[in-house]
Amino acid sequence: MEKSKMLDRANSLLKEVFGYDEFRPLQAKIIDNVLRKNDTLVIMPTGSGKSLCYQIPALIFDGLTVVVSPLISLMKDQVEQLAALEVPAVYLNSSLSSDAYQHNFELVRQGNVRLLYVAPETLLTTRLHSLLASQTISCFTIDEAHCISEWGHDFRPEYRQLMDVRARYPDAVCMALTATATPRVQADIKSSLGFGASNEFLASFNRENLFLRVVEKSAGLQQTVEFLREFPEKSGIIYCFSRRQVEDLSDFLGSEGFSVRPYHAGMSDVERQRNQEAFIRDDVQIIVATVAFGMGINKPNVRFVVHFDLPKNIEGYYQQIGRAGRDGLRAECLLLFGYGDTAKIRFFIDQKQGQEQQVANTQLSAMVRFAESYLCRRQPLLSYFGEAYSRKNCGMCDNCLAGERKLEDITVPAQMFLSCVKRTRELFGANHVIDVLRGSESQRIFKFDHQHLSTYGIGKDYSKKQWLHLSRQFVQADLLVQDSQHGSLKLTEKAYDALHGKDTVMGAVAAAEPQLQIRDEDVPEYDTDLFNRLRKRRKMLADEEQVAPYVIFPDKSLVEMAIYFPHTKEHLLLMHGVGAAKLERYGAKFISDILGHCRLKNIEDRSYLKRGAPQQATRQGARTLSGGKRKFARIAEAFNAGKSLAQLCTEFGVQQRTVVSNLWRFVNEGGSLATDRLAALETSVNLPPHQKDAVATAFQRLGRNALKPVYQACDEVIDYDVLAVLRLVHDTNKSSKETR
Repeated sequence: MEKSKMLDRANSLLKEVFGYDEFRPLQAKIIDNVLRKNDTLVIMPTGSGKSLCYQIPALIFDGLTVVVSPLISLMKDQVEQLAALEVPAVYLNSSLSSDAYQHNFELVRQGNVRLLYVAPETLLTTRLHSLLASQTISCFTIDEAHCISEWGHDFRPEYRQLMDVRARYPDAVCMALTATATPRVQADIKSSLGFGASNEFLASFNRENLFLRVVEKSAGLQQTVEFLREFPEKSGIIYCFSRRQVEDLSDFLGSEGFSVRPYHAGMSDVERQRNQEAFIRDDVQIIVATVAFGMGINKPNVRFVVHFDLPKNIEGYYQQIGRAGRDGLRAECLLLFGYGDTAKIRFFIDQKQGQEQQVANTQLSAMVRFAESYLCRRQPLLSYFGEAYSRKNCGMCDNCLAGERKLEDITVPAQMFLSCVKRTRELFGANHVIDVLRGSESQRIFKFDHQHLSTYGIGKDYSKKQWLHLSRQFVQADLLVQDSQHGSLKLTEKAYDALHGKDTVMGAVAAAEPQLQIRDEDVPEYDTDLFNRLRKRRKMLADEEQVAPYVIFPDKSLVEMAIYFPHTKEHLLLMHGVGAAKLERYGAKFISDILGHCRLKNIEDRSYLKRGAPQQATRQGARTLSGGKRKFARIAEAFNAGKSLAQLCTEFGVQQRTVVSNLWRFVNEGGSLATDRLAALETSVNLPPHQKDAVATAFQRLGRNALKPVYQACDEVIDYDVLAVLRLVHDTNKSSKETR
């Protein structure tokens, strides 16, 4: 086939088979390069569409495309998705029964397969060599290619042998793909495989839809629960350092009412597979896992990733957060950072030898620098992968929302902290020292008689969060060193100069945590009733076919259906991810649900919006659907009309704190709430007067942008939901007085 016709065919397949209107950045150029039979290195972040770069050529080439992957879950997942698109693909690996293995083997031998997925160990067997020798191999694809390099974070010796396998098929074009490779690893891959420099395609590592946040780990369990409550019925992954931590956290979250399962290498294969399938099929919302989980999982609707413990390196962190938001919608990535985590990692690094230990230490240092950075999170993250980030404010990380930080004289708090470290005999970590400074009445304080120290209670003016923030700066300023094994803090020579007033210590006191609100334009507004109806239909079909729901349609497809209400097959074909095969297989059932919903609510087909403005379709559709009113305004309107918080939670499908947050935003943008409704709301708060006064004082002193400092100032005894209501009442009354 001529090259121009091949490209035309690639564009046709994109829509006809995969249901996409246009290629993502670099995809068309990569496919063109592969079709020209040029060996190609592809470095693209997770979720950017690497798989399509070899799947479309596989449907154009005459021969077989062999895809090498170390990930059994990826093989199964991709073969299921290709089967739903009626693309002939199979995999051969150790997870198959002997009968299933032989069946797939025969399909390949008879020439009935276009894509064959294999593990590297399988590819190295004599049996596979004989099978492939009987076929015409058009493309040899190496996924997770960073495993080739000893400088990669996941080096695998068997991957080095792939160079010999590749040499057996000199007429096959070779592709190497990975999401995580530093410049050094990229050079190693090209050198190992003999690739030319001109055939490298490097996409931006920036995932713009991921909100990046690092928080000091002070009360990890409670912090995790608070975070999860912001994502009711949403899919997410929580990563832990150890198997024991996975089990403990999973049990705790289960007792708190969350839909959760554990995943780690200590479980049986059957149990691990069962939990993974339950997560993929939306039977379980949250997976708590070690880093063993997630490689090759193409679940597009993961709305959050939490790192309960510090990752060992930036490559691993980047790869894991990359499992969130693969549908292009906003997702949150939270890292709980504590110095105790670095001690655990260093303990295992100390067991390594030579270059392996050197690489691990370098990687950990880079990870800690990222966590401690005051810069936009994307600057050190992308810089690690050799990419410059020029924007001063990304608007999608905690540091950028915190605003510019100015250094100030923090000598006095430094002297307090250093003195307390000395008086506790340099035997404790930052958390205990801070408890002494803040006058804690914990059993641990009394056990060591630290309530009698002169430094006990002298640091109450700073919150625990602020002290933790200061303590890290003291370590960075070389005033303190931390014991790598026990985590205890010890004074340096430089610390004594600060203690005696000979040196000035400059730094920053952490401000109140900013309220991280999701902008309306980040989350399209859609008909939630229809979306939930379509989601149930998708789940039913997925269960019947024993596949993950997103194999039927991803969330993004259902969102568009719930915005544009397509009434016909032709209009359904305009929706994201709807191609000819899926239209034929599922179209009638989804259209039936849409028509039934539209008849009930008297809604017309709005797919003309999608046809008229494809680049702005989702946002325009959302504006039309909401009648020009933003969500917070519609919630406020319903509240003023007499609906209770419980009724609003049900109507809008959110938690009470989200309803109150939307009402608060409405007031802060100039809206007004009915006085009688607010009075009833304040009356519903069952607190004694002295506690209400304490809350009002805390808001006045600490500001109202964040609830956590106020929660801590009130001795952590007043519920967040209560604080949110009191903030709303306080701000509304204040606003009313100012306008009178």
